[in-house]
Amino acid sequence: MSLSVLRWLLAPRTSLLARRLRKNGHHELSPDAAWRMARLRLHPDEVPYRNHGHSPPS
Repeated sequence: MSLSVLRWLLAPRTSLLARRLRKNGHHELSPDAAWRMARLRLHPDEVPYRNHGHSPPS
């Protein structure tokens, strides 16, 4: 099972928001970066995981 399908099954709201982010002007974002951005918007309690070193590659 691909990562995108797994994300849609486990977190449909996050996946939908990520798709909307890319569609509405953030075309330069990769699907993974958009998904992480959407995840942090919907679940701000997960910010420490990102701050601990799980950030998108630059």
